[in-house]
Amino acid sequence: MPQVLYIEDDPNNRLLVQRILMASDIDVALAENAAEGIEKAIADPPDLILMDISMPGMDGLTATNKIRSIPEIAHIPIIALTANVMQGDKERTLAAGCDGYIGKPINVDTFVDEIIAYLR
Repeated sequence: MPQVLYIEDDPNNRLLVQRILMASDIDVALAENAAEGIEKAIADPPDLILMDISMPGMDGLTATNKIRSIPEIAHIPIIALTANVMQGDKERTLAAGCDGYIGKPINVDTFVDEIIAYLR
């Protein structure tokens, strides 16, 4: 079963994504902030990281840069899952080291397929 780590400060978003992915036999670990997410990624490296960009404290772009600097986990694909959907936001997230970008609110009809595509 593939494992996804979802780093997200909003508990409702964490629960929604966890339920959607687990219904498709994708294991989901959760972290409520970037520092916790980095610790979890080091302790139990997932197959994919879903990263919220706008979080208090360390934001998702800073966390992505930090993950990319840690050799043991630098290879893990990171997908930005964010409400930042203005022009230029996608380019900024990809330039910061994210491998992909999914805007919020998520489309529940296509979300699992998008995640599975990134897991391949």
